[in-house]
Amino acid sequence: MSDENTRGNVPVGAGGAGPGRPSSRTRGTRTGYGTGTGRGTTRRKEAERPRALTWFALVDVAALSVMLGAVAVGFGPVWGSLGYVLPTVGGAVVGLLVAWVGAWRRFPAVTVTALAVLGYLLFGGALALPHTTIAGVVPTLDTLRELLLGSVEGWKQFVTTVPPMRSFPDLAVVPFLLMLLAALIAGTIAWRAKHAVWAVVPVVVALVAAILLGTLDAALPVVQGLVIAIAALLWGAVRVMEARVGTHSISTEASREATRRLRWYRIRTGATILGVAALAAGFTAPILMPDQPRTVLRETIVPPLDVHQFTSPLVAFRHYAKDAREDELFTVSDLPEDGRIRLATLDRYDGVVFDASGDGGDTGVYTRVGEQIATSQEGSPTPIDVTVTGYSGVWVPEIGSLTGVEWTGTNAEAQTDGTYYNSTTSTAITTAGIKPGDTYRLNTLVTEEPDEDTLKKGTILEADLPETDASAMPPGLPAKSTQFTGEETDAATKLFLIRDALQASGVLSSGLDGEVPSRPGHSAERIDTLVEEEKMVGDDEQFAVALALMARQSGIPARVVMGFYPDKDSTYEEGEPWTVLGSDVHAWIEVPFEGYGWVPVDAVPEEKPQIQPEPKSQEVPKPPVLQDPEPPEEPDKAKAGSVEDDEKDEAENDLFDWGLLGVILLAVGIPLLLIAGPIVAILAYKARRRALRRSAEQLADRVSGGWHEVVDVVTDLGTTVPPGATRRESAGVIAGAHQVPSTLMLAHRADATVFGREQPTPADVEAFWVEVDELVGGLRSTVSTRRRVRAALSLRSVWARIGGRRGIFAALGGLGSRRTKESR
Repeated sequence: MSDENTRGNVPVGAGGAGPGRPSSRTRGTRTGYGTGTGRGTTRRKEAERPRALTWFALVDVAALSVMLGAVAVGFGPVWGSLGYVLPTVGGAVVGLLVAWVGAWRRFPAVTVTALAVLGYLLFGGALALPHTTIAGVVPTLDTLRELLLGSVEGWKQFVTTVPPMRSFPDLAVVPFLLMLLAALIAGTIAWRAKHAVWAVVPVVVALVAAILLGTLDAALPVVQGLVIAIAALLWGAVRVMEARVGTHSISTEASREATRRLRWYRIRTGATILGVAALAAGFTAPILMPDQPRTVLRETIVPPLDVHQFTSPLVAFRHYAKDAREDELFTVSDLPEDGRIRLATLDRYDGVVFDASGDGGDTGVYTRVGEQIATSQEGSPTPIDVTVTGYSGVWVPEIGSLTGVEWTGTNAEAQTDGTYYNSTTSTAITTAGIKPGDTYRLNTLVTEEPDEDTLKKGTILEADLPETDASAMPPGLPAKSTQFTGEETDAATKLFLIRDALQASGVLSSGLDGEVPSRPGHSAERIDTLVEEEKMVGDDEQFAVALALMARQSGIPARVVMGFYPDKDSTYEEGEPWTVLGSDVHAWIEVPFEGYGWVPVDAVPEEKPQIQPEPKSQEVPKPPVLQDPEPPEEPDKAKAGSVEDDEKDEAENDLFDWGLLGVILLAVGIPLLLIAGPIVAILAYKARRRALRRSAEQLADRVSGGWHEVVDVVTDLGTTVPPGATRRESAGVIAGAHQVPSTLMLAHRADATVFGREQPTPADVEAFWVEVDELVGGLRSTVSTRRRVRAALSLRSVWARIGGRRGIFAALGGLGSRRTKESR
């Protein structure tokens, strides 16, 4: 691979000029594509064209297509269907097409970047977002907005959304853009760089990116790696062979036939060897590979949803149990036997409220989900239709372990985009909210819960739940927990001892007429009052929280669940649709048992003891004497311009739409960054290169750097200077191409200064650079403004020095350090 030259800008020398030296008849007047090394070889006519226009380009396209296809396969598991094929293949085709056009027309990097952005915006709608286009082809403003925002925010959404991604068609922007960039960079390197082997690097990077964006379930990891490796090795062998054959100066029919036979023989031999190696690797790799899950971003990145912005539903428990007792909340089509409708699982207690944490571990995380949810849970698949009649909120009533949520109401699109699910706690949220009239279908897995006798003999597992600060715990709870459990050590036994004690001492009351007065809430003060009474008066809310906190005091992990299920007073008939009323609200706890997972445990008393109203007294009580209230103290006068001004400022700030400003800045800033970024980088690189040459440590190196500056400017203007030519030979090429005889005098002076016996003085160096600036200015004045702009943004001089010297990594490394010596 080191013997090839695909830059297409080496002048063709003529005989009689000596090896490595261009003749006077051809200096600076003829450019063309070459497959040789620039060491004086004579190239064939077909080698004078850009590689993109030769039949060898078809070999490059085939090799890159095979490798990129292997990368695209990696999106299969995370997408969940064949829907990923169009955006991935389309992105690769657009990227290769832009790279080919850039290599054919020899556009500078900034022009290729602009074409890539244009291709992304023009074809992104049809290939990745057809639902936002007109007739599936013509992009709209929504298409452009989604493409621009998707290029920035799509990556975050992709790794924080629960697969399969086919439920979120907007996320097709991510594989489309990834494949476009990989194909663009790989194609540009293959058709324009000297060392085409570097084209494999963006392919491997894309493969790693597809793995990180995927799931723990791999597509075909061994096959993907082998396909890329074999295609890269075969392609590299063909490129090396082409480069060596291209150095022959004599081409006859016999030599061409011999070359063809040699080429196919080597290809067949290499393919056979690599095929045998691939088979051996395919059989041995699964055995040798470590049996460990691979690393993917979605398993390590915490989603951005802040569940703490939503109020805990347990706060509204008494509202359902008392105020909305007879209200119809929603109807479910089919309630499984002994089924419970979960509203939310709550695992964090701060002394005021039990809330959902979602911080990871055994509290789970809330990730974006769609119509299908990948899960490893087992159970009976059960579709359940829900029609909302009186319920409203962000917490989604659901059953079992969800495998998908299908919103079918008028607000279905917004609800789908804002649906998040915590598979660890089986809790769902839609940020768009639920209101009366909404409908949705739950695809869920339902499992049969073990009976109480089985649980009493079971083993309670450990769990990593949020700890409650000691100051937030009810003060009398630890002593009461110890009183209930005694000296018992078995966790399951202690759990049911606490539960039985609460039920035996409890009086169930929601504060309804005819019931014992009962305060709502579950703060530390309310729970402490509950457990300190001889007769504990409360409802499910207080008893569930008390049981959960006592269990935690005894070292048993427990969390509170709020939901609905029919009790013995319910009119629900099994097999019929169930209309859930406010009176069906309940709260219970869940504890992790070995072999069963988190199992519900009820804590409320089984009976509902009623009290008889006290007999009315025959005497009519005297009305109380009401005293006049004391007049309120007059508040201090507010300082002028304090509260009123602040409220006015806040009102004025609220009128400004910061979100719209952000969208506008993204829509304008991203294209400007993609286009202006490379321009600034190129200009900055050339300015730094010139500064390093002019300020080299040795004065002779400054003179040599001045000549290099002239050569680079001429190269960027389109005149190719042979890399092995001397200064005088290079000056001849420049003088012949631009009609500037002073170039020869400058070259003579540079040789005399660099190779002379005496070191030049700073004045000599400054005078030399003055002549360099005058010569460069004269060269630029002889060409059009358009050509000067293209030369300023051209990377031809950069590629020429990379190809003829140390390589791309050494050149890039030189950007951050000061070179002490330049080639003389």
